[in-house]
Amino acid sequence: MALSRSARRSTRWLALVTAAASALTIAAGPRATPGAPGIGDPYFPNLGNGGFDTFHYDLGVSYHPDSGRLDGRTTLTAKATQDLSSFDLDLQKLTVDSIRVNGTPADFGRSGDELVIRPRSPLRRGRTFTVTVVYGGVPQPLSGPIIFGSPYGWMKTKDGVFVACEPNAASTWFPSSDHPSEKATYDIRIDAPAGLTGVSNGRLISSWTKHGRSYAHWRESRPMATYLATATIGKFDVRTGTTPGGTPIYVATDPTLPAGKVDVYGITAEATDYWSKLFGPYPFEETGAIVDDMPQAGFSLEVQSKPAYSAVRSESTIVHELAHQWFGDSVSVKQWKDIWLNEGFATYAQWLWGEHRGTSTAHDAFRKAYDATPADDAFWRLRVADPQRDTMFSDAVYERGAMTLQALRERIGDPAFFRLLPAWTAAHRYGNANTSQFIALAERISGQRLDGFFNTWLNTPGKPALPAEAGK
Repeated sequence: MALSRSARRSTRWLALVTAAASALTIAAGPRATPGAPGIGDPYFPNLGNGGFDTFHYDLGVSYHPDSGRLDGRTTLTAKATQDLSSFDLDLQKLTVDSIRVNGTPADFGRSGDELVIRPRSPLRRGRTFTVTVVYGGVPQPLSGPIIFGSPYGWMKTKDGVFVACEPNAASTWFPSSDHPSEKATYDIRIDAPAGLTGVSNGRLISSWTKHGRSYAHWRESRPMATYLATATIGKFDVRTGTTPGGTPIYVATDPTLPAGKVDVYGITAEATDYWSKLFGPYPFEETGAIVDDMPQAGFSLEVQSKPAYSAVRSESTIVHELAHQWFGDSVSVKQWKDIWLNEGFATYAQWLWGEHRGTSTAHDAFRKAYDATPADDAFWRLRVADPQRDTMFSDAVYERGAMTLQALRERIGDPAFFRLLPAWTAAHRYGNANTSQFIALAERISGQRLDGFFNTWLNTPGKPALPAEAGK
C-alpha cells in the first residue's frame, strides 16, 4: 500500500512529535536520590548501606607500630541499584583525606560513623562504579557487652595488631558497607616495618621487603563478609603445606607463645578434611590459622580461610572456628538475629568432633549440657532465633543452638540429618540465608512438618522436653 504526499508529511510530523515526547519522558524520568544509610538490620540499623551492591574491595593499609597510625587507601567496586545522588560508607573515627568516584573528585561529609559521598554526576541504576577513599588515623577497638565485654576490632599487640571484627568493627579500619549481607571479594595489601609479617585472607599473591618495609599482597577470591576480613601484623613463624586431602594450608604463630600441647597445624589440617566430608567441599582456596599473643581479646574468630586465635589454642576451639568456614563464612546470615546459624552449628561441630575422636557422642554431649542447666536458669529464657544485639553471643545461642541440632537429628534420623548439613551449605554457598530457609530445607529433606519443633527449641522461652519425651 502507498501513502499520498500529504499523508507522508503528516506521518513525518507525528514521528517528530512522538520522538520529542519520548525524549521529554526520559529527561523527566525518576530523579536520583540518596542511598539509605543502612540496610535495615534491627540490631545495627546504620550498618551496611542502601543504593548499591558491593563486588570487590582493594585495600591498601600501611601500619606504623610506634605511633599506632594506619594510612589506608580503599577502592570499592559496586553496582548502583537505584539512581544515586549520594551514597554512604561506614567508617568509624578515621580521618578522610580525599574521595574519588570513577576517578573524579567527589564531595563528602560525615554524619557520625556514616561517610556521605556526593559524586559530581548521579550514578545511574545498573551501572558499575568505583569509589576510592584515602584516609588515616589511629584505629580504636570497640568494646561493650556484645563480645563478652572484650575489646574487638583493630587491637594493638606488643609487636603489631590483632584484627578480629565481628560483628561491627570492620569499619574501624577500612571504609565499607559493613554488614554480612554485603559480601565481596578482596585484594588486601599490607605494609609494615621490615621484620613484621602481614597476614590476611585467601592466598598470598606476593611478598617482598624494600626500604625498610615489608609488603604482602593477599587475595580472597571468594565472597566474604566485612567482619571476616583481617590485616593482622606481627612477628610470626609461618608453616605452609597442604592437608592430606590436598587443601593448601598457612599457619602463622607468634613465636613468643609457649609451645603448648596442641598442634595447631595438624588439627587444622585434620579438621579441614573431616568437615569437608561431613559438610561438603571446603569452600575456600586455603585453610590455616593466625595464633597471636593477644590475651586482652577474650575470644577467637573464624576469620575467613585463617581463623584468628588470641593465644587460645585448644583442639575444641580450633574445630569450632574451622566449622564456621562453612557455617558463617561461606553461608552467612542475612541479619544478625540469625546468629545461631553460625554459633549453634559450630558448637554442634564440637560435639561431632567428639564422635569422630571416639571420646563422646553428640547425644551424650547434648544430655550433659541439658541436664547441667536447671529449668529456672536464665539460659532458657533467651529466644535463640532473635537473641537481641547485646546478648547475641550469649551461651544459649551457642549451646541451645547446638541442642536444637541434636534434637533435630534425633527427630528426623541420621540419614536425613547428614544429608541436610551438606545440602544447606551447597544451597547457600557464598551467599546469605536465614532460619526460615533452614527450616524449609529440613522439612523438604525429612518429609516432616517441623515448624512446631523449631518454634519450641528456638523461639519459646523455657526448658524444652527432651526428644524422647516430646510425645508423652
